[in-house]
Amino acid sequence: MSPARDFWLSCGHHLVDRDPGRGMLLSDELLKAYLARPEIAPPPEACDVERSLYTTLLADPRMVPPASKLAAIADADARENWQVMIAFRDHLAAHTTLEGAYLGIVRRGLKFPHLFLNQLVHLILRNALDDCEDAYVLRAAELFFRPQKLTLHEGSLLAADEETLAGIGGQPVSPLVSMLGLPAAAQIDVLNDDNAQTYWERSDRFDLALDLTAGRRGLDALGQAIVIWVRHLLGVEVDVEPLQEMRDEILSWYVGLDAEGTRIGNALWNGDVLEDAALAQVVGLYRLTFREPELVIEHVRGEPVYLMMAMAADKMLRFKPQNLLTGLPIRHLEAAT
Repeated sequence: MSPARDFWLSCGHHLVDRDPGRGMLLSDELLKAYLARPEIAPPPEACDVERSLYTTLLADPRMVPPASKLAAIADADARENWQVMIAFRDHLAAHTTLEGAYLGIVRRGLKFPHLFLNQLVHLILRNALDDCEDAYVLRAAELFFRPQKLTLHEGSLLAADEETLAGIGGQPVSPLVSMLGLPAAAQIDVLNDDNAQTYWERSDRFDLALDLTAGRRGLDALGQAIVIWVRHLLGVEVDVEPLQEMRDEILSWYVGLDAEGTRIGNALWNGDVLEDAALAQVVGLYRLTFREPELVIEHVRGEPVYLMMAMAADKMLRFKPQNLLTGLPIRHLEAAT
């Protein structure tokens, strides 16, 4: 891909090498860039021990600090944060690829901060989407690692980046800005065919809203991103078709793409009748089929898997990409990497 078509530079994908299977290899350069993130660098009030540890790690990011040095950090929260950070680094280093490290986390249910996991998903998706030239798919893939605020406006369901919205204050003026609660100075648009080519130059600003209205391009693009995610991490080829509703389908297997989607799937599985309020929360429904049915566990082989995505009561959509890696009815879930 030419530099002009690069995107998501902030994830650090240019700092890693790749193995023959296109899996990413952990590098010292990536670790140093990770340490330089503002949420990890010591604050001005940090003690001398923490500052010394940080300087040492910047010079040698794989250094194993003695337990006594970690214990000597004055602030208890900072001490715990560094213990978590080093455990996360050690987990990444213990795997051949970063993709394998992520699979290890989600399959074993390891507990790391959501921030770390979202940043890792960001990096993995950047690798998986390296050849993608569709701005809609790239924007839809942002849902995997960035929570979205949803707004219904003139019959359209729009998703805007929560962090981008939270970082802006002031008095809204224009219709779109007013709808999303943004100030007049905010540069935010709904992704469309006219501005799609601007995605690459503004991709790290996360300032394009995505139309997730049923039957429109946004939900189809998210389905394509799901296909690429499953292929890259599980080595399994699937087709994902957006649905506007479920009529007489037999729910043999389902995967919730977020906590609310799981809750609704559980209700349908148990034969409950969904109330209008629950139905109004549904954002996306998909039918997933396997191109190689022999990979599927026997009792649901040949049956589709339904994917369900729903917003919470606060209009937030918090996608859980790990559910696609642990919830599909595949006989063996070895990573391609």
